[in-house]
Amino acid sequence: MATDGGAVAAVEVNVGSAEPVPAQPPAKAKPKKRRGKRPPGRKLFQYDRALGFRYVAGADEAGRGCLAGPLTAAGVLFDMQALGLREVKALAALNDSKQHTHAGREALYPLVLRCATRAVVVSRSCESIDRRGLHRTNLDALRDALARVSSGFPEGEVICLSDGFRVPDLGREQRAIVDGDCTSAAIAAASILAKVARDRFMVRAEARHPGWAFGEHMGYSTPVHREAIRRRGVSPLHRMSFASTAYQQLSL
Repeated sequence: MATDGGAVAAVEVNVGSAEPVPAQPPAKAKPKKRRGKRPPGRKLFQYDRALGFRYVAGADEAGRGCLAGPLTAAGVLFDMQALGLREVKALAALNDSKQHTHAGREALYPLVLRCATRAVVVSRSCESIDRRGLHRTNLDALRDALARVSSGFPEGEVICLSDGFRVPDLGREQRAIVDGDCTSAAIAAASILAKVARDRFMVRAEARHPGWAFGEHMGYSTPVHREAIRRRGVSPLHRMSFASTAYQQLSL
């Protein structure tokens, strides 16, 4: 077909018709749907189920590296036979508390309490940390949390998990898991409870001990906190046993 220098339109002839019919472009292959990133909670629950125990208890702490405030530990026990698809979906975002924002942790907190068979939060004061030492106090708090959530359940059906450190003998099967809060659902759930409970305490503490901005840094060694110590000294919530640069200018 002659053209005026423009584009040539492709046509196909429809037999029995005097008019040409424009050719249909080849069908485009439908793009494959990208699978979304797998929710972390499902992977954590798969780990716990693979342990082979009906009840999985996990413990984690918050505030171990703080200059002020308590050390808080939590224990969470899940009944793996009672957990259904609804509970796993509700906790799909479950992960190490450090992987969540404040709002994300607050959203998960009631979901953990709703889905757990048993949950407990224990606390150790700054006086206890100074008297007994941080590491010993930490292990004692983790053990206490695990003992409370696993009490009363058949010994052979429960396994107790702790994040990083093996706790003193519980009389039950137990394992210390490195990076347990991003490996086990029970430990991750405990990390959420411990962090939220401690943060709420520090927010309330700011009203009783104004001037250190505890509700802002939660007692961690931030520049704001260190500057407050330089200006005001230490509060009744500060741990005196830490050899911290924040205390170097003070006569303790």
